[in-house]
Amino acid sequence: MKILHTSDWHLGRTLHKVDLHEHQAAFLDWLVALVEEEQVDVVVIPGDVYDRAVPAVTSVKLLDSALARLAATGATVVLTSGNHDSPERLGFGRSLMKVGIHLLTDVPGIEHPVSVSDEHGEVLFFGLPYLEPDRARIELVGEDEAPLARSHEAVTRAALDRVRERAATRPGARTVVLAHTFVTGGEGSDSERDLSVGGVDSVPAGVLGGIDYLALGHLHGCQDLTATVGAPAWYSGSPLAFSFSERHHRKAVLMVELGAPGTQTQVRRVQTPVPRPLTELRGTLEQILEHAGEHGGDWLKAIVTDPARPAHLQERLREAFPHLLLTEYAPEGRAAREGTPVVRREQNPLEVMDEFLAHVTGAAPTPAEHAVLDRAYTAVRRQQEAS
Repeated sequence: MKILHTSDWHLGRTLHKVDLHEHQAAFLDWLVALVEEEQVDVVVIPGDVYDRAVPAVTSVKLLDSALARLAATGATVVLTSGNHDSPERLGFGRSLMKVGIHLLTDVPGIEHPVSVSDEHGEVLFFGLPYLEPDRARIELVGEDEAPLARSHEAVTRAALDRVRERAATRPGARTVVLAHTFVTGGEGSDSERDLSVGGVDSVPAGVLGGIDYLALGHLHGCQDLTATVGAPAWYSGSPLAFSFSERHHRKAVLMVELGAPGTQTQVRRVQTPVPRPLTELRGTLEQILEHAGEHGGDWLKAIVTDPARPAHLQERLREAFPHLLLTEYAPEGRAAREGTPVVRREQNPLEVMDEFLAHVTGAAPTPAEHAVLDRAYTAVRRQQEAS
C-alpha cells in the first residue's frame, strides 16, 4: 500500500505579515498532481490543517477544494485535528463528506479506525487528534483516574492503549496511527505553538511502539524518529517555512510503502516546491548590500551590525532586497540588551532626547540632529504655553 504523509499545512498563516495563501494553493495543486502521478492509495494528514481555530473563508474554500480533488484521484484521505485547528469546526459535516474523506477529530473516534485493504490484507488507520490533557483525560481514563492524567504522556498512553486493544480484535491487520504531538527527541522550530501543560509538553518515544507506521504532526521539520521510537515513525513537517529558524529545512512530504505484515516499511522524502528561499544575512549595511545580486529575490532577515545606525537603513535595504521581511539592529561592541537610559527628574528634556537618540543610533547626535530636536522641543513648549 502506498501512503502519502503530509501535515501542518497551516492554511491562513502569514510569514512576517506576508500572505502565504497563493503559495499554499500552489502546494496543494502540486500535492494533488503528485497523488495522481504516484497512484497513492491513502493520504494521511495528522493535524494543523488550519492555522487558527476560526479560519478565514478563503482558507476554508482552499481546504474544501483540495479535499474534493484528492478524493477525485481515488485516494482515501484520513485527516485529524491539531493544536491550531478547532476539532469541532474541522469535523463539522464529516458524516456528509464525500466517499474517501475521513475526518477523525474527536476522542471517541480513536476507537473507530478507517479500514483500507490491499493484496496483503487490512490496514487500520487510527486518528489521534491533538489531545489537550484537561479536555481529553476524563474521556480517556475516566473520572477516578483523571486527576493523575494531566500530562501529554498520560493521555497519549491511554489513547494508544485503546488503539492496541481495538487492533488486537483484527488479527493480521497492519496499523497506521496519525498523532499530533511532540515526541521526545524531535527537533522543534520557532513557528510551533508551545504544548506545555504544567511544564510537561512531550511524549516519551517508548509510549509509541508496536505500530506499523506512526504519522506524526506538530513539528515543522521533516525528521525520522524510527530509531528513537523503535518502530517506523516520522514527522513530515510543514510544506512551507513559517519562520527564519526553518531556513535550512528541506521541506517535504513522505511517500510510505507499507508491505506485507512483518516486512520493513519504506519511507521516501519528496521535496515540496519552495516559493522563495529564506535567507539571514548578518554584517554591516555595506556588507549585507554586497549580497543583493545573490539573494535579492529571497525573503530576507537582515541583522545590521554597524556601530552607529546607518541613515535610511530600511529604505536602502528595501531597494536592494524587495522581499525584506525583518530587520534587526545589533551594533557590534554594544551589549545585546543594553538598558534604556534612566531619566532623572531634574534632567533637561532636551538632554533626555539627546541621550535617547544616542541609545537608539549608537552615536551622539550631530549638531544638525540636535538642532532638529531643539526646534521640536521649543515648538511643543510654545504650544503648551499658548494653551
